Amino acid sequence: MRISGFQSLSSTQAKASARRRPASGSAFAPTVSDETAQAAPAPSAGGGATVTSLSAVLALQSVEDATSGRKRALRHGNDLLDALENLKVELLGGKVAADRLERLMAMLKSRRPGDDADVEAVVDEIELRARVELAKLGRFAD
Repeated sequence: MRISGFQSLSSTQAKASARRRPASGSAFAPTVSDETAQAAPAPSAGGGATVTSLSAVLALQSVEDATSGRKRALRHGNDLLDALENLKVELLGGKVAADRLERLMAMLKSRRPGDDADVEAVVDEIELRARVELAKLGRFAD
């Protein structure tokens, strides 16, 4: 994704610094009369386009692309496989920690569907295996 057409802030900063310099080297500006103060237009903020473009960039970043859903599903599948491997080690050792089973059930509940059908099919099989192992130990995930 390429973002182009941003506006530089240097021109706005140059205008602001030019307004701040005293004209004749005096420390104070002359007093403005009431009539002149009412007739003088308010200075513009000069940064509205930048704020708009910044909000557009943030909106684009918040939208998921196709690869992030796939990466999330792969990460979820790998985490489940790691949890199943640890469960196997504990089963072979003769003692399974209850918090490990709770963590595995929480992982099963936290899944969000992705876009890639092949990856989703593999993750479904991993989740089925995890549910079977939990059921063998008397824990049932919804």
